[in-house]
Amino acid sequence: MADQAFVTLATNDNYAKGAVVLGKSLRNHNTSKKLVVLIGPHVSELSRAVLQTLYDEVRLVDVMDSGDTAHLAMMQRPDLGVTFTKLHCWKLTHYSKCVFMDADTMAVANVDELFDREELSAAPDPGWPDCFNSGVFVFRPSNETYGKLLEYCTEHGSFDGGDQGVLNGYFSDWATADITKHLPFVYNMSSIAIYTYLPAFKQYGANAKVVHFLGKTKPWSYAYDPNQRRVQGDVQEASSHPGYLLDWWSLYSSCVLPLKKEEHSEQPFVFSVR
Repeated sequence: MADQAFVTLATNDNYAKGAVVLGKSLRNHNTSKKLVVLIGPHVSELSRAVLQTLYDEVRLVDVMDSGDTAHLAMMQRPDLGVTFTKLHCWKLTHYSKCVFMDADTMAVANVDELFDREELSAAPDPGWPDCFNSGVFVFRPSNETYGKLLEYCTEHGSFDGGDQGVLNGYFSDWATADITKHLPFVYNMSSIAIYTYLPAFKQYGANAKVVHFLGKTKPWSYAYDPNQRRVQGDVQEASSHPGYLLDWWSLYSSCVLPLKKEEHSEQPFVFSVR
């Protein structure tokens, strides 16, 4: 439907790389929905040009930072403060329903059926399952909801310093109110599950629909050799999601290599950011 869209966010060129792969993965699995990416002012012109080849709408938004250094320090993730910018997605009121997907997710199957779900449908967070993980969720754009979320931020802040704390605080009855809003884990399968519960991954991993590269180390943190199709980096880190990591880089290079050859440019879409 023309009034439904997948939405993601890229506040810088690194997350723009993730958005490229997410958009490509959704296109490859024949989504019938619109694709929208919200970008911050620090996203370069070249990154924007690549995103425009994949997304129906590339929308510039102001970066919102929680500035909550104390809670962000507890998670050892100071970079998550700017995820407050995600709240802009509720302003996309020309769409009736959307699915937000973080830029460090990758679709490995068609997931258009998510639009049959209601706001706020999401999968449990692997760290605290009574909270939902805000990497994939269904929402209905609304200026009223956007205003209430900003008001909640002002009055209560975020218990983790990022958007997930705000959204779980605002939609505080998610754990108990309506079980139909609990998405199966396969719609937001964290890459760390491959080694934290390997038997379950072997049993159910083939049914995964969305892979989420949680944690500090992202796919774009590694070096990649496109000729040998090999990822270089911390072996222990890479082993947590070796197949999906290669899939990510394969999609990324298929989008970016043609542009690199055309532009003779190595930045910002390079094959090593170490």
